[in-house]
Amino acid sequence: MHAAIDQAVQVRLLATSVGHAVPAVLHYQRTDPLAVRMTFPPEISLDGAAVDWAFARDLLAEGLHDAVGRGDVRVRPSGPERTVMEFHADEGIAMVQLRTTEVRQFLARSYEAVPAGREHEHLGVEHGLAELFGAA
Repeated sequence: MHAAIDQAVQVRLLATSVGHAVPAVLHYQRTDPLAVRMTFPPEISLDGAAVDWAFARDLLAEGLHDAVGRGDVRVRPSGPERTVMEFHADEGIAMVQLRTTEVRQFLARSYEAVPAGREHEHLGVEHGLAELFGAA
């Protein structure tokens, strides 16, 4: 089983001056089983650097069916074929639209790697505590 899952997706920026599709990558690692990352290319950021957002895998899954999130990342369905994500930062808000089928495919692969409810088995808490107390 692969330790990391990447899926290239096309996102359409909805709330910026860039009005065209841009590539982005959804990323999941078994070593960080509760989180998903989404990386955007440098050309869409204000400072010319790649932008990486981390958020809960559950948030992404729940956002396929209902509007969820109150913090920096919010997810909601937009009809049967699209999912909208909002990223809130001090600089402003970026809204992107993804194909729901791509999100579902990515989530299915992540749940193959680490099934829902079994994330704790991959957290490595015991090893981390052992390192902390010098027993590793």
